[in-house]
Amino acid sequence: MATENRTWIITGASAGLGLALAEAALRAGERVVGTARRIERFAGLTARHGDRFLAVAHDVRDTASAVSVVQRAVDAFGQIDVLVNNAGAGQVGAAEEVTDGELRDMLDQHLFGPAAYVRAVLPHMRANGTGAIVQMSSQGGRMSFPAVGSYSAGKFALEGWSEALAGEVAPFGIRVLIVEPSRFRTEFNASDVLKTAKQDSRYDEVIGGVRANMADADGIQEGDPDRAANVIRDMIDTADAPLRLPLGAEAVRNLTRVYQRALDDVKTWAVVSESADFPGMAPAVRAF
Repeated sequence: MATENRTWIITGASAGLGLALAEAALRAGERVVGTARRIERFAGLTARHGDRFLAVAHDVRDTASAVSVVQRAVDAFGQIDVLVNNAGAGQVGAAEEVTDGELRDMLDQHLFGPAAYVRAVLPHMRANGTGAIVQMSSQGGRMSFPAVGSYSAGKFALEGWSEALAGEVAPFGIRVLIVEPSRFRTEFNASDVLKTAKQDSRYDEVIGGVRANMADADGIQEGDPDRAANVIRDMIDTADAPLRLPLGAEAVRNLTRVYQRALDDVKTWAVVSESADFPGMAPAVRAF
């Protein structure tokens, strides 16, 4: 993808990986439309980069407004080359602790919000015959563990939806990159950002350690947001980039283990699984 005059939309661009990506793009002379719930957090970016940066107040859960944000980007810069669906937050709580509303909030932030932005940018990208969609998932989008089920539910859903999306838009010259970070030194684990469901003491021994670990990680995460931003930018411009990119050494270790364990299970139970078919049936033929 040519980088001259490239225009980005980055949701949740006021902090963390979103901010690192915005800074990297702006330093390279590109244009960025950044969204955040609190627009005052963009004062620094606006001061440093002037009219190459457009700050927009938007909550990704307000899916009806995604089209207007995209239109503001087109009006300001004439095109959209890269969409980064980055906005979101973590949540800690056992399945019995997390309410319907809290679970829906994770899906709103991590599936429905990104989906609305994708639908809004696709007509512009198809018209240009090029574009990149970066879906910020998590290693928790391919694995899960006690206390993070509601967060992983949103990320698992985003990944399944995005895998299908990648095949749908490739014929139009549009690429999809699903990024699966481990822990990066952002505000994700901060006490005023990380959401916590109302605790049920019966689960203290089961997930108490996870609760503490999630909170204690704030400020000591091993991942460098600036290095991550450079990796993501490189992948956008790499012709043979993978659909999924684990980001960070921990993500590589954890996902390697998860994939191997899943493959071992498939092989171990293959005969049992295959016994559920009608005998003598020819292998299914599908269009993918």
